[in-house]
Amino acid sequence: MTGVPRLVLSAPSSGHGKNALAIGLLAALADRGVTVAGFKVGPDQVDTAYLGLAAGRPGRTLDPRLVGVERLAPLVAHGAAGAGLAVLQGSMGLYDSLTGHPDSESTAAVATALRSPVVLVVDVAAMGQSVAALVHGFRSYDEQLWLGGVILSRVASARHEQLLREALDDVGVPVYGALRRQDLPAVLPARRYGAVPALTGAVDATRAVRRLGEAVAATVDLDRLLSLARSAPPLPAPPWSPDEPPAPSGPPPVVALAGASGGAYSHPETAELLRAAGAEVVTVDPLRDEALPAGARALVVGGALPESYAEQLSANRRLCIAVAELARVGRPVVAGGTGLLWLAREWDGLPMCGVLDAVGVSREGLVAGYREATAQADSVVATLGEVVTGHKEHRAVLTPRAGQRPAWSWDGGAPEGFVWRGVHASQLVPHWAAYPRIAARLVAAAAVDPAAEAVAGRPAGTGT
Repeated sequence: MTGVPRLVLSAPSSGHGKNALAIGLLAALADRGVTVAGFKVGPDQVDTAYLGLAAGRPGRTLDPRLVGVERLAPLVAHGAAGAGLAVLQGSMGLYDSLTGHPDSESTAAVATALRSPVVLVVDVAAMGQSVAALVHGFRSYDEQLWLGGVILSRVASARHEQLLREALDDVGVPVYGALRRQDLPAVLPARRYGAVPALTGAVDATRAVRRLGEAVAATVDLDRLLSLARSAPPLPAPPWSPDEPPAPSGPPPVVALAGASGGAYSHPETAELLRAAGAEVVTVDPLRDEALPAGARALVVGGALPESYAEQLSANRRLCIAVAELARVGRPVVAGGTGLLWLAREWDGLPMCGVLDAVGVSREGLVAGYREATAQADSVVATLGEVVTGHKEHRAVLTPRAGQRPAWSWDGGAPEGFVWRGVHASQLVPHWAAYPRIAARLVAAAAVDPAAEAVAGRPAGTGT
């Protein structure tokens, strides 16, 4: 049992301002000297990056489908270790689920599993006394839910605020803050830039986080929110630990992890698992660095690298050549999401790394969703026939969709991805916390001479 002060910020639906409020709340409390941690329910690594920028420590995704309900509490306890407050930002509406399984995968289900109070962010721009009926309905819908109160957004005037507070007081729901229409400006960088502004500490991103923190500090009762968070009981599980895989003997192999100064394009647990497995993890910025880290014996490209930087990826020819050489000699290269396109021969007519004989083309429609995938070949990511759950979100498509040795297959879709020598590339992104053996296999493969594996008759880079 682990004590972590915590609360969940949710809303009746998307568009009520919970993302800006979560970022602002973390920034406001961090400015007051409170150690804070941010989490995002669901697979969204962009929101997670901004929560991390506001908190000053890595933001983490908390996705029941990707990591399993049983790992939610351990991951929160691990990610919020030493924090005076953990803020969990919900996705969509409180009772909604991307997969249609609200009983286990909605924000409400996550809050209940974590025994955490929920603060509902409600856009009241076109609402009066009806706010009480709305909030009462959300509170009554699930008797296990702990609705701790509300924060009102887009309040029109002082008179409007008074009317709303009186209505909510009649049903016994505390109000922790009221923000006027102009209090939460749309200051965050455009979403097409993905996590890059947050992870690079770009001026517009840091300025936006600061402005949101100032807005929340001026309009929200932070002390009362902290009291609510501290009333949460201990988490019903010990902290998650990455120290499961055995570390290999010998000097630690250097594993390059794609990212920037503020963090990686992978989930934070990926780096933690790699280190626990015995690797020296060094960040490489695919948009700026012209070489892999000295002595790099493996490369991991996570799913948060956005598709909107094709020109920069292509222009970095020296790094493209270095990545191609790493793959050619059989070193482990694991690429998810946009990383698959980066390894292709070209993307939208731009030359890429040329590791894969495939061409990427950007399209308008978004492909997004979870997949339960079966491995079609042995690799550092999975053994033949192993089943994993991952998430994909992309507009660009690759032709061909799969290589001679595909990475995955799943119901309703043709085989996808590429396994070649030590390369495993796919637009499907699993969460390594659910599959810690990936890190162990990758580090073991990075520590071996690919030529020796080939002599032994094993596929180079599989570590099997």
